[in-house]
Amino acid sequence: MITPDALGYLPETPSQTAGPYVHIGLIPRQAGFDIFENNLGEAAFDPTAEGERIRIEGRILDGAGALVRDALVEIWQADASGRYPAQGMNDPSGRGWARTGTDFETGLWSFETIKPGRVPGRRGHGRMAPHINLWIVARGINTGLSTRLYFADEEAANAEDPVLGIVEQPERRRTLLARREVRDDRPCYVLDIRLQGEGETVFFDI
Repeated sequence: MITPDALGYLPETPSQTAGPYVHIGLIPRQAGFDIFENNLGEAAFDPTAEGERIRIEGRILDGAGALVRDALVEIWQADASGRYPAQGMNDPSGRGWARTGTDFETGLWSFETIKPGRVPGRRGHGRMAPHINLWIVARGINTGLSTRLYFADEEAANAEDPVLGIVEQPERRRTLLARREVRDDRPCYVLDIRLQGEGETVFFDI
């Protein structure tokens, strides 16, 4: 009998999608379970952190344009000075990471955070434009999807960004640009994410 061990390799582990219980385990309060004293991931920065306070929000749509109402969204970002936690954020209260889910009724996800600063590009390739990294999982998604939110009002910085520069088609780059709105005298940046089909968001293989 020929086994994978006899062939010198192991078989691939079967994959599965995230859910339907991902909310209970990772964001239980949103699923209606108040089981943790400190719910992990609700804010990337303490309210006293330096920088411009902003809101980012959007919806996630499938290939048919229907709302994905049960997705989990995580963000990673630098602080206002352009430093990630591993680089020693200026504000020790900041984690630079947060987690939420799309609203079961509206399909909207949102974060209250600060606008990040520019961070150095890899291998000395200039500086990246202000951006927030997003990671998305949901039922029907075998592997978490990684993308970025850039700020449409940072035109000069976006033009110099080495990652945006990899995306050659202007219409594809626009899928990463969040438009600025004003809500209650505070800036809000809106980015809808399309998983596939026309206007599909740019995702990164990382």
